[in-house]
Amino acid sequence: MIRRFRIALKRFPAAERGIAAVEFALVLPFMALLYLGGFEVMEEISANRQVSLTASTVAEIVSQYSTISASQTMPGILAASTSVLTPFSSSNAVVTVTCITVDSTGKATVAWSQAMNGSGRIAGSTVTLPAALDVPNTTVILGETSYAYTPTIDFLHRSTMTLSSSIYMLPRQPGTITLTT
Repeated sequence: MIRRFRIALKRFPAAERGIAAVEFALVLPFMALLYLGGFEVMEEISANRQVSLTASTVAEIVSQYSTISASQTMPGILAASTSVLTPFSSSNAVVTVTCITVDSTGKATVAWSQAMNGSGRIAGSTVTLPAALDVPNTTVILGETSYAYTPTIDFLHRSTMTLSSSIYMLPRQPGTITLTT
């Protein structure tokens, strides 16, 4: 029996059967962690990009109008902008578009604001604009999107987080954009 044990001990360093299986078993947890974590991070980056595109889209569309109907045109614009979020659910998104006017003294106030899945800014409230956009006697369109993102897998246990984006645009036509009822 001791002789068999010694023979087995001598063969042990030369044995290579099963080494690949052992290596794979050691590497598999790391590979799974890397794959699932990478998937989750890329999914969040994609959602964040779609949120930015939605804010940009709503501001871009509204900046092309000189007059917009609050009851007919605006709901379509807001709904169309959320289609940019595909494949993410638009029910988790709050999309807001605001027309900001700057008077002759440089005071920026909300002329009107419309939102989908939320409430717009209060008309007449003061807004602080970036210095480059705070030009007297001008109008600025602000597109904002906020999205409650829940990871598909939630492998990193981060649960729901809020992604948001905003963008300022100047109207394509001079003057303010009028909102009609």
